[in-house]
Amino acid sequence: MTSKDAQGHNTDEGNKLEDMTSQFVHRVDDDPNVMEELLSDSENPLYEGCKYAKLSASLKLYNLKVGHSWTDKSFTALLEFLIDVLPFDNVLPKNTYRAKKTLCTMAKSCPECNLSRYKKKEGVPAKVLWYFPIIPRFKRMYSDPVDAEKLTWHKFGRKKDGLLRHPADSPQWRFIDGQFPDFGSEEQNLRLGLSTDGINPYSSLSSIRSTWPVMLVAYNLPPSLCMKRKYIMLSMLISGPKQPGNDIDVYLAPLIDDLKLLWEEGVEVFDANRNEIFNLRAMLFCTIQDYPAYGNISGYSVKGEGGCPICEDGWKGKWFSASRKTVYYDHRPFLPLDHKYRRMKKAFNGEHNFESRPKVFTSQEVFEKVKDIQLTFGKLKKNKDAIPKKGYKKCCDFWRLPYWRFLFVRHSLDIMHIEKNVFDSLIGTLLNISGKTKDGVNARLDLKEMNMRNELHAVETGKQDYLPPAAYTLSKNEKVELCASLAGGA
Repeated sequence: MTSKDAQGHNTDEGNKLEDMTSQFVHRVDDDPNVMEELLSDSENPLYEGCKYAKLSASLKLYNLKVGHSWTDKSFTALLEFLIDVLPFDNVLPKNTYRAKKTLCTMAKSCPECNLSRYKKKEGVPAKVLWYFPIIPRFKRMYSDPVDAEKLTWHKFGRKKDGLLRHPADSPQWRFIDGQFPDFGSEEQNLRLGLSTDGINPYSSLSSIRSTWPVMLVAYNLPPSLCMKRKYIMLSMLISGPKQPGNDIDVYLAPLIDDLKLLWEEGVEVFDANRNEIFNLRAMLFCTIQDYPAYGNISGYSVKGEGGCPICEDGWKGKWFSASRKTVYYDHRPFLPLDHKYRRMKKAFNGEHNFESRPKVFTSQEVFEKVKDIQLTFGKLKKNKDAIPKKGYKKCCDFWRLPYWRFLFVRHSLDIMHIEKNVFDSLIGTLLNISGKTKDGVNARLDLKEMNMRNELHAVETGKQDYLPPAAYTLSKNEKVELCASLAGGA
């Protein structure tokens, strides 16, 4: 609930804005111009007798814009209408650009981190990075006694029965406690997860715009909270006409600088739950993304013959000319040596397979491979020959973190994303949906190229090739039963 004073002002919102303003004023004493502009916008009323100031009104309206997904054009139209409705001496921003400029007074710099929130990539003016410093936000989390108590759940509230329910139950968590006892022994220290992916901000697949939000979550929190919207922290926004691709390290640099500071030195933070000041340290526990973003983040080429960043050259795919793609098949080396599938021929490629699984390289071994890779970032022609077509193509910026080379799992895959894609492929194939099925003429031609499953090879009939039914081919009634079952009707 919100409270109001005698004049009907929303005191909760007013107090929050006043606290934000006062905290910011103390941080920009060395920049009088910024401080003067901020105080002017926060104190001068929107018009004579108005309870809102220019800054608070702009903030309120912009929150409505973001909350209801208004476009810049519609927001400008609203501002123009309000200017006509309000008294002539009002100082409301005239358009979206001026509203953003007013709010950017609060976001021009963060002296605690000594980093600009608004950055442009050198040489590429169309690419913009918004970086939102994480250290002040961690301080605000610990300034709330309820949140400060929740951030120690992994130590005092977790059920320790050997089952894996949370990253705190993982071997990597226990390894960090043993490898870095000075960090692991302090339950207030944070272990973070980072996630990023490209989105289309205009909900139109034809748009050429690309936006990459970089999110952070605190794994100190219980599983019911750490993925809630309230506790997911937007640390940066990479916006531009094209995705960052291999150059994403350029944009992650300020965030990694903060993470390095939080690991090596820490920052003084007040814990409202314990009513004490302590030195907060934090580490990046792992990253989470889909497979294409995995390649951008880790620096490994996830396409081509050796597209697995875990097995690397130990597990290679084969190019099939009909489908025009590299296929990784016969995964029997990953099965136990005495598994019955290893002795099967017809069900696979017509041969036994008793190969051992590929070697998994440790983080230290990977670091030795990539530490000397020199790369000039940017979409320059000179890099086409410098970047290898397979394997590691760069030494990603995360290696600057001192603990990164010791982690078991550095990069994780978004399992929900993968499950959706696999499910779509299975259903598309079972229902034989045009454009969605993975079983077509090209797939049957690939079988012929592999010289296996002769009974499934496409038969030329003149106008259209005939595809013999496979074991998974469903009749119309069976498709109806499958759909009814998935819909919960059977």
